Amino acid sequence: MAHTAPLSPLAPQTLPEVPQLEGVRFAAGAAGVRYAGRTDVMLAVLDAGATVAGVFTKSKCPSAPVDWCRARLKGGKAKALLVNSGNANAFTGRVGADAVKLSAKIAAAATGASERQIFIASTGVIGEPLDATKFDGVLEKLAHEARPDAWLEAARAIMTTDTFPKLATRKAVISGVDVTISGMAKGAGMIAPDMATMLSFVFTDAPIAADALQAMLSKSAQGSFNSITVDSDTSTSDTLLLFATGAAKKRGAPKIDKASDKRLADFKRALDEVLLDLAHQVVKDGEGARKFVEVTVTGAENAKAAKRIALAIANSPLVKTAIAGEDANWGRVVMAVGKAGERAERDKLAIWFGGVRVAHKGLRDPAYNEQEVSQIMKRQEIVVNVDIGLGAGAATVWTCDLTKEYVAINGDYRS
Repeated sequence: MAHTAPLSPLAPQTLPEVPQLEGVRFAAGAAGVRYAGRTDVMLAVLDAGATVAGVFTKSKCPSAPVDWCRARLKGGKAKALLVNSGNANAFTGRVGADAVKLSAKIAAAATGASERQIFIASTGVIGEPLDATKFDGVLEKLAHEARPDAWLEAARAIMTTDTFPKLATRKAVISGVDVTISGMAKGAGMIAPDMATMLSFVFTDAPIAADALQAMLSKSAQGSFNSITVDSDTSTSDTLLLFATGAAKKRGAPKIDKASDKRLADFKRALDEVLLDLAHQVVKDGEGARKFVEVTVTGAENAKAAKRIALAIANSPLVKTAIAGEDANWGRVVMAVGKAGERAERDKLAIWFGGVRVAHKGLRDPAYNEQEVSQIMKRQEIVVNVDIGLGAGAATVWTCDLTKEYVAINGDYRS
């Protein structure tokens, strides 16, 4: 049996109450994908006419479900989403592709949909064949049981090493009409920004065309899911899907075809907030995490350089273990800046921990007080600021510390 981790100390005190969103219903059940009796499959059923957008892993070894979704996305329409945990159906060759096709066939029969409008995601162990026949009978039951208020059950069903379900919801206004954006995510390990490094499914009742959804999702992912890292490892299965049921059209919301439409300003704000909320929850559930860390780099040559430097800091095992040990070892931050491959000048560098400057102009800050900074390092949430002193480039990424528990979780993940 795989290692079971206790609830993350960074877990939210309460789970959000996600309102019913017209046009989508959820159900969760046990298909015995990896363990008998464990809830391991989620089905979302969408009303006819729902549009869809997606962003996927940049891994050169993508899973069979990722290949399937990429191909289906061209149609821009969705009727159902099938997600299983326990098996990633990745690195499974022709057997994996056949398993996805059979899964889609079973889901289509259960929901009365075309296979072209079935979206599929899988998470869990890589390299193990997925027996899709286990969905037979189960999906028909779930389609019958699906409810608009079963958000929590759905979010729990897609968890693997996660210690808590991840949910977020916001309201927005389009031309005076209230619309809702709500989503769920799973992810705790194999998290590094190269798309959306986990699984996340977001739904809205706004009537928005697929092309407009795609443009907004791709942009919003850059500042959220593409700006987090737990362990620098990009999953084979990363999938972020955004579905629009269009149900708000009945309440007077206009159908919008272009992302540049000014009526989408508040919707874009709410989408950014939902994605960032979910992305932060993924980091706060990082395997073995005890501290949530924000790394902001300013003064770089450009934004791309700033982000590369910020990720070099956030991904450094030495930086992350120093934070785990509550050690204000800013020398490790200097190391990470120096190895990032972007322009930096030692004597222009400045570093802050929790708002206290610890290094300045290539030297330890003259006012450095180790006791003051040590107290900052005891906090659960720590902010690291680095100014390169060269230009106007800036970027922020989020990460967590690296603890012994991370090794314990991953040391017996397949067993």
